[in-house]
Amino acid sequence: MKKAISYTLVFIGIQLLASALVSVVAQLIGGYQLVQSPYVSIATMALFAVVTAVVFWRCKWTEVSADYLKTKPRMVILWSVLAAIGSIIPSTALQEQMPELPNIVEEEMTAIMNAHGGYFVIALLVPLVEEMVFRGAALRSLLQWQPSRPWLMIALSALLFSLIHMNPAQMPHAFVIGLLLGWMYWRTGSIVPTVAFHWANNTIAFVLTRLWTDPDIRLIDILGSQRNVAAAVLFSLLILVPAIYQLHLWMKRPKEKTIV
Repeated sequence: MKKAISYTLVFIGIQLLASALVSVVAQLIGGYQLVQSPYVSIATMALFAVVTAVVFWRCKWTEVSADYLKTKPRMVILWSVLAAIGSIIPSTALQEQMPELPNIVEEEMTAIMNAHGGYFVIALLVPLVEEMVFRGAALRSLLQWQPSRPWLMIALSALLFSLIHMNPAQMPHAFVIGLLLGWMYWRTGSIVPTVAFHWANNTIAFVLTRLWTDPDIRLIDILGSQRNVAAAVLFSLLILVPAIYQLHLWMKRPKEKTIV
């Protein structure tokens, strides 16, 4: 447990240092106006992601091996992406039924997604780094600590994953997705399927944000009626549930426990 918490604190620490460094440089170059630019946020996220990946790789907190890729897990990757596609609308519908939570990074994230380079950090760098830290390092250490209680360890890693978003509006979705990603990692010993899911999830969020820029828009505004929302949820579940079942059938560990 101590290792998982330590990895989380290192993750947060690097993020804070990257933010401070980029902000200072931006202030020196262009003043307050440049600091408020979404491109400063993009630079911060890119620096943080690269440094975090290097630190966790060089310190061997995340083990890196090609063994899982050698098993050619095409079907696992395919069903991981389909599971992500099927989870978006049900998750959004569920969140809309919950009490509204503060969304303290909404404007910043919207600006990042609408700026050049936003997709690179949101959908490519961030999923890889977060999976390295919260599945490849934190959950791996938790499963080694309590191998007989995998679901409790998965729940703990999902809780850490939700908390690091530091945004109440994102936490419920992050926790639920963290449970699913934790199960996928536990079954495979690899972050390849979880990165695929995470990439698809963030890509869909990116596309939807570009299509509907109003942060307060709801499913009923997009689909026109509550009946259409219910139909969309049902259709999505017809993708999500079979995808999870197929993952259950296809996900297998290679002979050696691996991460990548």
